[in-house]
Amino acid sequence: MCRLGTRVGACLTLGAALGAWVLLGAGSNPKVERGKYLVEQVCMCGDCHTPMTPKGEPDMTRWLHGSSLSFTPKMPIPDWVDQAPVLAGLVGYTDAQVLLILQKGLKDGKPLRPPMPHFRFNQEDAEAIVAYLRSLKPPPRPASKR
Repeated sequence: MCRLGTRVGACLTLGAALGAWVLLGAGSNPKVERGKYLVEQVCMCGDCHTPMTPKGEPDMTRWLHGSSLSFTPKMPIPDWVDQAPVLAGLVGYTDAQVLLILQKGLKDGKPLRPPMPHFRFNQEDAEAIVAYLRSLKPPPRPASKR
């Protein structure tokens, strides 16, 4: 009888450990998790780069798929951007380009256009953001017209 109790206890312990492993994100990439935290909680990238629902909430089915900005400056600002680009998947960008944007605030050798902030991330955080954005599925491409 003791052996059966020991086996049941061992199975329950193993089951609990596996359950915790799954719930806590076993196999998750710490770099991607750091990048997710920076994108979602620090930079708040979704505020501009995610379309909103009619209720004014981020459309999570199109997370970081680019969006028209819902705000404008009160006074004209030269080079103001009214469309935030797609970030999910970083399609069309090299890692080096994105690292330069995140570390120096430069795109194609020029300062980022307003309202995009000029971030100054260190190498490790910039690489984490790139890893997270690359992990996201980009929006589907529009069907080509024939």
